[in-house]
Amino acid sequence: MSALTLEIPAELADSLRVPAAERNIRVRCELAVRLYAKGLLTLGKSRALAGLSKWEFCQLLGDEGVPRRYDEADLNADLETLETLR
Repeated sequence: MSALTLEIPAELADSLRVPAAERNIRVRCELAVRLYAKGLLTLGKSRALAGLSKWEFCQLLGDEGVPRRYDEADLNADLETLETLR
């Protein structure tokens, strides 16, 4: 399995209006939110990219005004999970 590396030139990274210590995580979160919003990554994969818990990532989506996708397959999976907890 190969990794995808994104190189951002120093002059562009220095232009980010984010403290240097927060740049890496902020770029990962921004990318994760955008890929989720475009339907290119699932919620789980997006939150993993961001390095956040499910709840933290859902909060971030809400803060960014990105609606969660929840379809019939998600509902069925949740219902099956609930049945196993009975």
